[in-house]
Amino acid sequence: MRLLAGALLLIGSMAASAQALKPWSGGATPALELAGLDGAVHRLADYRGKTVLVNFWATWCEPCRAEMPSIERLRGAMQGKPFAVLAVNVGESDRVARDFAEKLPVTFTVLLDRDGGVTRNWRARVLPASYLIGPDGAIRYSYYGDLDWSSDEVRRRIDSLMLKDPQPQRAGR
Repeated sequence: MRLLAGALLLIGSMAASAQALKPWSGGATPALELAGLDGAVHRLADYRGKTVLVNFWATWCEPCRAEMPSIERLRGAMQGKPFAVLAVNVGESDRVARDFAEKLPVTFTVLLDRDGGVTRNWRARVLPASYLIGPDGAIRYSYYGDLDWSSDEVRRRIDSLMLKDPQPQRAGR
């Protein structure tokens, strides 16, 4: 019985990681401008020309903590490519976010949304909430919940975004 339960759990987790990223239909990309653990202000607009994973998370969120190692593996696999990770910590102090990032460790950029304003603007009502931004600065895909970001499927999707020509800007952005 335990073997069957274990097999079902494994199949369920494999299915969850194989779920496709959802194509974005939620409108224009909100602004993102936050201080990072490095003390610098980071703006999403500064990453134009790169594919960017924007991930909203918190240390108290178990699924957020569970997916962080896969985000770090993805960042490592994409090193040298036009790709960046902006991990937005929601509502916690820089000390709490820094301690967590150093303990794992993570080498991607950690931003601080202490008051949750940016998180609200992005409509990230569930944590973790992730958005893949194309080189043109537009959100292309979203995913709510934890995901194996280092999976082959996700990497293929990111590679395809990097290869596409940027879409022309639409009015109102």
